Amino acid sequence: MDMTLEQAEFLKTLAEKSDSGSLRGDYSAADAQYVVPQDWHTYTPDQHALWRKLYQRQVQLLPGRACDLFIDSLAGLDAAGGIPQFDRTSEALSRATGWRLVAVPGLVPDHVFFEHLANRRFPVTVWLREPREFDYIVEPDVFHDFFGHVPLLFNPVFANHLQEYGKGGLKALRLGGLQFLARLYWYTVEFGLIESPQGLRAYGAGILSSGGEIGYCLNSPVPRRIPFNAERVMRTLYKIDSYQDTYFVIRDFDQLFEDTAPDFSPIYARLQTLAALPADSLLAGERNLQAT
Repeated sequence: MDMTLEQAEFLKTLAEKSDSGSLRGDYSAADAQYVVPQDWHTYTPDQHALWRKLYQRQVQLLPGRACDLFIDSLAGLDAAGGIPQFDRTSEALSRATGWRLVAVPGLVPDHVFFEHLANRRFPVTVWLREPREFDYIVEPDVFHDFFGHVPLLFNPVFANHLQEYGKGGLKALRLGGLQFLARLYWYTVEFGLIESPQGLRAYGAGILSSGGEIGYCLNSPVPRRIPFNAERVMRTLYKIDSYQDTYFVIRDFDQLFEDTAPDFSPIYARLQTLAALPADSLLAGERNLQAT
């Protein structure tokens, strides 16, 4: 398939930003929405074995750390035996919340990502990390995308929130608010914590798919754990190459949906006049919740 000019420019930009000057994933078969066939039959026995090893490690770390909703949904996915087939999961997702998975070669342009979410399609990367990357990977792979993100898509409230996020992202592109919305996604969908009767629990995919951060975010005395406030989150910088300095804590998924439902246009306008806050900042009057 011939690549469009837009796709070529996007891939060139990503390659220039990467440390190696190259990209993971094969974009040659991607359509205009960057969707590719999963080609599940091409995964090797070694890749399925690596998936099982990653899965088994994370499942052992979930009790007492992941929110119950994530644990229950993951158990229903039957994904322990090897890399899942996206079409089978899509059938179950569609029945539960109207979402489906689409296979992508790797990172996609912002507007494409938002369009997928706005239409209840979740992009999942098709390639799997190498064994040497077992503990850390720079770009998201199929394990991060599927294990970390897909279970919560079975929850109607979270699923609705993610669709509204996609719609909001398309609007943010027009209003110059993309950096603020990216911070919101980072501190919620990727690295969010949630209250529970038993204490703080993780629901962010970046935490839930990490062998180290899933314990650090809850047990270490180092990071800050601050009650969620959408504007505060959108003003806060984040780390991409280390564990987070700050985690934001929601009461429940209803709060996440309700607090991110209003029009962000006035917030974008205010934030554009203010300096961003350091990732390790704690403002006057903010509570720093204790480690569990």
